[in-house]
Amino acid sequence: MPAASDLADLVAVAAAENPGKLAVVEAGGRSATWAQLDDEVGRVATGLGAAGIVAGNRVLLVVGNRLEFVTTYLAVLRAQAVAVPLNPSSTPAELARVLTDCGARMVVADPDTVGAVRAAVADATNVRVVVVGGTLQPGERSYDHLRADRARPVPPLRDPDKLAVLLYTSGTSGLPRAAMLTHRALLANIDQVASVEPPMIHGDDVVLGVLPLFHVYGLNAVLGGVLRHRAKLVLVERFDPEGTLDLVEDEACSVVPVAPPVFAHWRGVDGLAERLGPVRLVLSGSAPLAPELVEEFTELTGVPVHQGFGLTEAAPVVTSTLCSGGTPARGSVGAPLPGIDVRLVDATGRVLAPEGDPGEIQVRGANLFSGYWPDGADGPDADGWWSTGDVGILDEAGDLTLVDRVKELVIVSGFNVFPVEVEDVLRDAAGVLEAAVIGVPDEVTGEAVVAYVVAEPAAEAAAVEAAVVERCETRLAAYKRPARVEVVPELPLTVTGKVQKGRLRQLERRRALDLLE
Repeated sequence: MPAASDLADLVAVAAAENPGKLAVVEAGGRSATWAQLDDEVGRVATGLGAAGIVAGNRVLLVVGNRLEFVTTYLAVLRAQAVAVPLNPSSTPAELARVLTDCGARMVVADPDTVGAVRAAVADATNVRVVVVGGTLQPGERSYDHLRADRARPVPPLRDPDKLAVLLYTSGTSGLPRAAMLTHRALLANIDQVASVEPPMIHGDDVVLGVLPLFHVYGLNAVLGGVLRHRAKLVLVERFDPEGTLDLVEDEACSVVPVAPPVFAHWRGVDGLAERLGPVRLVLSGSAPLAPELVEEFTELTGVPVHQGFGLTEAAPVVTSTLCSGGTPARGSVGAPLPGIDVRLVDATGRVLAPEGDPGEIQVRGANLFSGYWPDGADGPDADGWWSTGDVGILDEAGDLTLVDRVKELVIVSGFNVFPVEVEDVLRDAAGVLEAAVIGVPDEVTGEAVVAYVVAEPAAEAAAVEAAVVERCETRLAAYKRPARVEVVPELPLTVTGKVQKGRLRQLERRRALDLLE
């Protein structure tokens, strides 16, 4: 196929070769062919220019899984601006922080998110708000008015290393930071995934789009793969165990990319094998999946499940069990994709031999990010290697098995939660003296957030717990909120005053085994 310089080029090529073929279908019934999609992307890109958005400007997308997310995202890339997709459940405080951090010039919202967006931009200046399908307030513009009457040519992208997307994720320390992904990195990973045999996606596939598009997995692994192969994407606003299965049947979805919690939700569904009849392949990523669940699901349904390891900073796919030379080792996440190198290093940076001790995973490839916004800090080193903060084991065949994480990241339903961010919110709650947050295993979400808080001397435990819950509901997205709050007399500290989270995790393990008195 012709070389593409950005993702929007893939749409233009598909429109030229398959204009009448369906490209995107919403669960609610709306759809667009490749020709319609390309025209819409062109009209929105033209409208962005008319609205004053120029190359390099940041545009926040606070929109759910709907056609307008796809068209606006691709239009931002075609206009050579920078897309900043955010979780639609973000609170006003979270949105305001990102708005300030990246200096966005425009925010696109939908009816479910516009309230939070309005609160976030209340004190901002020079920020345009565009609303998809909602009632406007003074100064706002509708999506329909943003679209130009016709698409006009835009200058071609000459530098593939130009910034395309900022994706906020938890780095190795501090609050969430934005990974800087270039056009080159996005296209490189799409091409790396396309080189896998047998293919994850091909042109005849109908791909379930239930993974959120603001997340790198849905954004580039799913949407990017659909664009590359000219498959059909079926967009779903949110996962529902029964409703999503109905959609798989109705739309004859053949490829189903999901996050690990889906398997727990589908475990007890009657007639699961029959309802997954059209499915040829299930892809799982964003968090480790227990081998027992994979084996149980495959035995029950006859549908193969292929796992992978990925990161926002790698755009995202690094390994896949589809790349394993033979039968992958039980519990492994497969071998690196073509064009990606993986190695393990010890604490001193010494490279470890395969089948040796566990080590920190380092990755190298054209798909890697360019560091964190705004100055490219903590990106790949001079030789192109980047330390992931994850610990793994490589076997002689090159298959990777995840062991642990160097960083304290908690992964809830595939979404990153950094304890520092939650702890800062907890300390602001009435009656809280100190706080510590850890992740604990959860059968449904993979991990759950648990908060340990020390109450002020005169405060009652029940009142403190209620204050913490109320504070988190107003300041944190749902997946970041503690599933349980433990009010304790004190936190275990080192001699230097650092919280010993290992002791808290040990306490949780004892709790899980009913060993606590």
